[in-house]
Amino acid sequence: MQKMIAVCGITCTGCPAFIATKENDDEQKKKIAESWTTEELKLQPEDINCDGCIVVGGRLINFCSACDVRRCGFEKNIKNCAYCDEYPCEKLDKIFGMAPEAKPTLEEIKKSL
Repeated sequence: MQKMIAVCGITCTGCPAFIATKENDDEQKKKIAESWTTEELKLQPEDINCDGCIVVGGRLINFCSACDVRRCGFEKNIKNCAYCDEYPCEKLDKIFGMAPEAKPTLEEIKKSL
């Protein structure tokens, strides 16, 4: 499977929710829902269905469909934030805090442009 990089730099194809969706692994979906549930966001196993953030019309976990970074990238019609003239921006700070591996991914892409 080809690597899929989200607008924010997260590798969708390495995400546990993406993998559990592709493998239709209900036990993994249950574990992910339990692990990712917060006071603000209660997740159920059936919420763990994601085809990747860059797929238009695909299944997304609710916090991905409401993601400001994803929305911004789609509005600017860019492949990911590394292609943005405003990179890096404040919108990415929260993502980098939750998924620190996203920043080096975007930095590497930015260097190759």
